[in-house]
Amino acid sequence: MMGINMMGINKCSYFAVIILMSVVAGCATDGKQAGVPPPIDRISAEALEKIMPQPHPVLSLDEIVVLSKQGLGHDQIIQKIKETDSSYALTPSQSVDLSQRGVDKKVLDYIHSSRELALRNKLAEEINKREQDKRAELAKLKQQMISHQRFEDPFCRYQRFGFSPYGFGAYGSRFGPRFGMGAGYFSPWGCW
Repeated sequence: MMGINMMGINKCSYFAVIILMSVVAGCATDGKQAGVPPPIDRISAEALEKIMPQPHPVLSLDEIVVLSKQGLGHDQIIQKIKETDSSYALTPSQSVDLSQRGVDKKVLDYIHSSRELALRNKLAEEINKREQDKRAELAKLKQQMISHQRFEDPFCRYQRFGFSPYGFGAYGSRFGPRFGMGAGYFSPWGCW
């Protein structure tokens, strides 16, 4: 009776150890799998400087001050900035100085918001360009992989004839140059 009970404990502990070992083995990773994020492709300071839209003040800041002192409303000054297609990169101190010299806050808000919109548009264009380049590179790599498999893999390089699951000559050529056991109408699993 005692021997049977001990035998049962040994079997239970044996199965528990096997289950524990399989759980531990299933959780082990080598660090190259899903836990490692891909490197981030960052834009250098020089490349960022080239991407950023350059200010184009056709209507100068001094002329905006003169127009403000002449009594033109903020809508008319903003319209003149739009008509001349002017853009500015104001520092905070320049904004404070223009405000003290009489430029309406709505004009300054328009100058800042138009600059922000131009920056966002340029960055979006650059991101789209980079993503298109990555897609083209991935398509090229995929095409290289497909052509490599078609011409290098002995089960995928032959045309598909007949009714067996392997391509014509592939099954036979694996074991010699003679005719194989039948030619495949469909390509094997994993062949494109």
